[in-house]
Amino acid sequence: MNKSMAGRSILVVEDEMMVLMTIEGMLEDLGCEDVTVAATVEQALALIAAQSFDVAMLDVNLNGTKSYPVADALAAHAVPFLFSTGYSDVGATNAHKHRPVLSKPFQHEKLGATLTALLAH
Repeated sequence: MNKSMAGRSILVVEDEMMVLMTIEGMLEDLGCEDVTVAATVEQALALIAAQSFDVAMLDVNLNGTKSYPVADALAAHAVPFLFSTGYSDVGATNAHKHRPVLSKPFQHEKLGATLTALLAH
């Protein structure tokens, strides 16, 4: 299996437990051993203020709240990130419209390729 995330620290912001478990399994397959999770904007912002991450994944819609403040904080800390969404129209703010978007459900290979590309920049 591709171990492109070996030794990397990732923040996953996701409010759906089953989706989170799937993502964690995919990240484990990619060799990621340091996965930190948040289910709300507030939790994610506190984690970003307290520790550093190599890369992050943000669910766009967190129980009705958009994750754009988290995106802003990650950008301010120069942490590359992607959005994930189950909706067809992400509606990303202009500041983040260039960020990669994975539509749920996404494939393991697509997640790995997108994270690898983010870490290469």
